[in-house]
Amino acid sequence: MTNDNRPSKEEAEQAVRTLIKWAGDDPDREGLQGTPDRVARSYLEFFAGYNENPAEYLERTFEEVEGYDEMIILKDIRLESYCEHHMVPIIGVAHVAYMPDNRVVGISKLARVVEAFSKRLQIQEKLTQQIADTIDQTLKPKGVAVIIESAHQCMTTRGVHKDGVTMITSSMLGIFRKSDITRKELLAFLGR
Repeated sequence: MTNDNRPSKEEAEQAVRTLIKWAGDDPDREGLQGTPDRVARSYLEFFAGYNENPAEYLERTFEEVEGYDEMIILKDIRLESYCEHHMVPIIGVAHVAYMPDNRVVGISKLARVVEAFSKRLQIQEKLTQQIADTIDQTLKPKGVAVIIESAHQCMTTRGVHKDGVTMITSSMLGIFRKSDITRKELLAFLGR
């Protein structure tokens, strides 16, 4: 997923210098001299998900599960993403559940899928759906559920300035959508 049209690091640093000037400060001031380099390097970390194919994390599965076919839940996966409208943090947790169909995946791989999609410019609704669809299409389980709870810094540090607001999104696929009992069991496990 690498973008071959990506500007050079020097071009990115120049853009940061321009933003510092636009904000009203001097990029040559002692405290800001290293800022363009630090910001460019930070962006490589913040947006590392563009260089990853999340589905690849789910390719290695295990079939020796002794017939296990109950819900698997990975709860409270820390999530850091960036609002595609304001480029400020979205911070929260993701809960990922699936009902296996003869094979399971290592639980760290589910967290890696969440991480890969969150390290991109996002809106939470799209992020939730991307995670669920990738797990569903790659593992082909009986069902997938993804619930994300997060705070959006675009609401707390600018605009409406409302601290303490949490946004919750969910995507329920397969048995989690079709069966009220299964969905209620998941929500009970999550304390909802």
